[in-house]
Amino acid sequence: MTAFFNLETTCIGSEARAGSIQTAHGRIQTPIFMPVGTQGTVKGVHFTELSNDIKSDIILGNTYHLYLRPGMDVIANAGGLQKFNGWNRPMLTDSGGYQVYSLAHRRKITEEGVRFASHIDGSYHWFTPENAMDVQRKIGADIIMAFDECTPYPCDYDYAKKSIAMTHRWLDRCIQRFESTESHYGYPQTLFPIVQGSVYKDLRIESARYIADKGALGNAIGGLAVGEPDHEMYDMIEVVNNILPKTAPRYLMGVGTPSNILEAIDRGIDMFDCVMPTRNARHGYLFTHQGVLHAKSKKWELDLSPIDQRSQNTLIRTTSKSYLRHLFKCGELLAMQIASINNLSFYLELVREAREHIIAGDFSSWKKMKIEEVERVL
Repeated sequence: MTAFFNLETTCIGSEARAGSIQTAHGRIQTPIFMPVGTQGTVKGVHFTELSNDIKSDIILGNTYHLYLRPGMDVIANAGGLQKFNGWNRPMLTDSGGYQVYSLAHRRKITEEGVRFASHIDGSYHWFTPENAMDVQRKIGADIIMAFDECTPYPCDYDYAKKSIAMTHRWLDRCIQRFESTESHYGYPQTLFPIVQGSVYKDLRIESARYIADKGALGNAIGGLAVGEPDHEMYDMIEVVNNILPKTAPRYLMGVGTPSNILEAIDRGIDMFDCVMPTRNARHGYLFTHQGVLHAKSKKWELDLSPIDQRSQNTLIRTTSKSYLRHLFKCGELLAMQIASINNLSFYLELVREAREHIIAGDFSSWKKMKIEEVERVL
């Protein structure tokens, strides 16, 4: 039987790792960035572009949104989300916990689970550890996430302590439900627990130890990038990764900027997701190998140079800044599409480049240079 995760190398002088994850829908090389397909689609980008041009190995689906629309009956009728939307590569689904957290005025948390009002029509629903597993079974993702509570920042210590205790109890219920059920579509699914604990070192240690003891094939770190300073996020990553097993992939949820990703890779993270590439793109903010540019700026009005001459994506190397600015100023949908393709291409190229330097053994020196590049404002 093929191992789920193969750790290929760890860079000298760093915790940065290169490896691979094997799923029923294909192999994922790590470190990896996962484009966010909230409602079964990555906004503004077709799957042929994701596969052929952006070269994404995996995307993320959102359990909360998919549960509400199109609903489980529609997805199950198609044979799972991958059959429904035509994405034939690996997929990960979150549990809905973060979306429930973000609906603070629409939900009530109890030991049983979370009762929440739909943002669409106000109807009430329950998410529990058990039905979070059932829903993700029906969605059919290769990797599914445990149901947890994501605490806000800042967060009172006592609340954070009670929260991780409940998250751990919920995890036990998730594992019990997961192990007592089967995949709906005949291929294996893998459950990742989630470490919580806000920015409190002792709580992060307690949670990481609890999660590590479960012996899962992969583990996640949640509750970061929710407003805390970057240095606190990096500190918590180091604390947790000193405990989580090196033999399993580590997924940092909802992160982040290019610099965040490089710093987290340096600290031993393997997997990332974030809406930032497509969200920023829709507002005209582009990440390039030369720095960040605002596509709507008048400075690009007559600039016929490519959006990013170092991009591996032909579209980005052959579309001028002047033309893209024109599309944005006219309100053309194509502007947001091109910008989204640019940003996703950049993120995927960034983690592939990081992997190359991890294998080459010079990741640390390359990272310092790369952060200076990506933080430059053009």
